[in-house]
Formats: sequence, structure tokens, C-alpha cells
Amino acid sequence: MILVTGGAGYIGSHAVLELLQAGHEVLVLDNLCNSSRVAISRVERLAGRPVNFIKGDVRNRPLLNALFAAYPIEAVMHFAGLKAVGESVREPLRYYETNVSGSIALCQAMAEAGVFRLVFSSSATVYGETSVMPISEQCPTGVPTNPYGQSKLMAENVLRGLANSDPRWSIGLLRYFNPIGAHESGQIGEDPDGTPNNLLPFMLQVAVGRRSELNIFGDDYPTPDGTGVRDYIHVVDLVKGHLKALERLEQSNGVSVWNLGTGAGYSVMQMVRAFEEVTGRPLPYVIKPRRPGDIAQCWSDPRKAWQELGWRAERDLTTMLADAWRWQRQNPRGYAGEKTGDKKTAPAALAS
Repeated sequence: MILVTGGAGYIGSHAVLELLQAGHEVLVLDNLCNSSRVAISRVERLAGRPVNFIKGDVRNRPLLNALFAAYPIEAVMHFAGLKAVGESVREPLRYYETNVSGSIALCQAMAEAGVFRLVFSSSATVYGETSVMPISEQCPTGVPTNPYGQSKLMAENVLRGLANSDPRWSIGLLRYFNPIGAHESGQIGEDPDGTPNNLLPFMLQVAVGRRSELNIFGDDYPTPDGTGVRDYIHVVDLVKGHLKALERLEQSNGVSVWNLGTGAGYSVMQMVRAFEEVTGRPLPYVIKPRRPGDIAQCWSDPRKAWQELGWRAERDLTTMLADAWRWQRQNPRGYAGEKTGDKKTAPAALAS
């Protein structure tokens, strides 16, 4: 059985579906602070299999101990955490507590239970501002420009120290670039609370009529059209990389690092134009000042993941945008359009 922390979130829910479809038993732990129980219900329908779900916080050691005692957990995919760059600048302590302390509590519980295989959801923000493009795993980590990135780097360093101290650990650090898109069914996708912090969810909410216009933060970056350049990867490709990493960690010890990206960068304006092609309608936008913590450009060198995991991104930008638009059209209010009971499929004694 695989424990998936944050399994009701955007990336986590797609990972749970892929794990179920690959034949794994899955246990989801999620406090639902920025996710929805509806996502798990839909994953169950898509997979045709039930999911063991516990509403709880990854920082809750007694709960974690109870989970490891009650379930035959063999490995962990750790997605639970906060991820909004702008919010992290405003609330740094909350990010350090959740993303760093939560990872420490999880690892303590894993070690106590004798579970030493961990796939960690990291970020390309750990590279900081670098002028070398594309970014490979050989690039040194830098000083991330925001507390979100700093919290991911801190957690990575915790995991490195842990693996150095005990050879039983087998840890994969997966550094994401920019996950977008949705499952091709349109049943699960990205559903941010409040104002979206990432480009595509904001574009989708404008296109579906929930917002009047897109804010483009900065058009004076040293890029071809002045807007920020990023490496966008389809969320399904991304989570397939997690399953490949999980397999690889069965045969290795220590810490392994893999970039998960496409190797291609697109500017904000290129994204807007491509999205207009997919939707067949103009997308109103307004130029705003740069946001603190943003960098000019960032895209990956994903060759190491291909060489070591046999993984590469397969879906192109048009597919990413079309799948995301299908999700938003079918779910104009996100998961809020469907209510479900917060029923736990695990023993009631484990409820937090």
C-alpha cells in the first residue's frame, strides 16, 4: 500500500488515480485545507475502486503513528504542503511550519514504522535565480526568491541529512517545473481556493466568466516578449514520473534527484495566444507590475529522468490547454458544484 499525503489536491489526486490504475492499494491523508473530498470520490469512480481516505494533517504525529500501525504501508508519496508563491511571501512562517515541519513529522513516523521509501514533491524553485538554461540536476541549488521555494529546499536538505544518517532510506526528490492540464475525462483538475496564484487557473476562470480579465505580472523581463517564461508540464505526465520514481527507489538507496519538465519554455503571452486558439475566444488581460519572488525564466533539462527512469513528458501544450479547458467547462465552479459527505473509509479511531 502507498500512503499519499495531500492526495485530494491537484497533483495528488491525479497520482492516486494513476496508482490505482497501476494496481496499487492507496491510502490518502489530506486535511482538505486547499483541496476537496469530491476529488477522491471522482477518482474512485474513474478507477472503479475505493480509496482509503483519512481527513488529517501531516503534522499530526499521533495520527501518522496510528496510520502506519493500521495499514500495510510500503512507501509514501508526499504531496501535502502549501504552494502559493505570493502567499508565502506574506505568510512565511506558515509555509515553513507546514512544508518543513510536516515533512519532518512524516519522516519521523516513517522511520518509527520501518518504512524508508519516499517520493517527495519538490520544485524547480530550489534552483533560485540562475542564468543557466536549461536547468539540469547538476545545477547547484541557489537561494530561492520566496519562502515557498526556501521551504522546499529546506525540506530537501532535511531529507538529504536523513538519508546520509541511515542507509535504509531511499528518497526521490522530484523537482517540478509548472504542472498544468487535467485528466482527459474532465472529472479532476486544478481547483484553487480564492484568487488563483498560477497562470493557467486564472486564465481558465477568466474564460469561464468567473473573472473579468487576466493579470499579467510584468512585461519588462529580459525575455523575447518581456513576459515571464516557464516550462509547463501536463499533470498526468508529471504523476507518471512519480510512479517511475517509486519503482526505481525499490532498487536504490540514498537520495536521487530528477527534474520533471518538458524541456521547453513558453512565455505568458505565448500561453495566452495558445489558449485563445484552443477556446476560440479572446482572453482579456491587463499588465500589472512584477510580483515579488517571481523570476524571468525557467525551463528544464529533463534528460536525466529519461536516462534513469525511462520517463519523458508526452503531451504537448495544446493538449495541456485543451484538457484544462475541458475540466473548467465541465466544472465552472470547480468541485464546489458537487457536494459529498466527508465519509472516511478507514477505522473511525483514526479520524483526527
